[in-house]
Amino acid sequence: MGILVGLWVLFRVVGRQITGSLVTQRSLMLMPAILLIIGLLPLPAALGTASTGEIAFLVLDCAVLVGLGLSRGASLHLTQREDGLYQKGTGATLALWIVTLGIRVGAAFTAPVLWPHGTLNHATLALTIGLTIAAQNAMIYRRALSMHIPLAAERA
Repeated sequence: MGILVGLWVLFRVVGRQITGSLVTQRSLMLMPAILLIIGLLPLPAALGTASTGEIAFLVLDCAVLVGLGLSRGASLHLTQREDGLYQKGTGATLALWIVTLGIRVGAAFTAPVLWPHGTLNHATLALTIGLTIAAQNAMIYRRALSMHIPLAAERA
């Protein structure tokens, strides 16, 4: 079930970026916040049984995914429209999403091979997706501030 939710989230986020969309405070905050909360809930129990190797693997995975999120945020084309900030993905954005998905899928298959009895990788799927989207959105927000482009207003 978690994988289906993750795929739906990624499909929604990637789809909106590639086709272009207005950027609101809600669109920057809501999805990553929900994913991070969902991802943090099982973390204490999973860490309690995790090996040092699993924890190091998770930290490395998160660091790479945050870097990719920042890169994706930098790759988006941001413009000011009448309604406010508008984002549209570029070829680089799509390529970075493909790399992100490849790394996430690779980690999902590698961790159980290295730690057959470990649960940390499965328990942190929402956390890692939330981190990469949060990093991307932080970069979008930083760029919008530096370009003096206001966020779009929320729809009524």
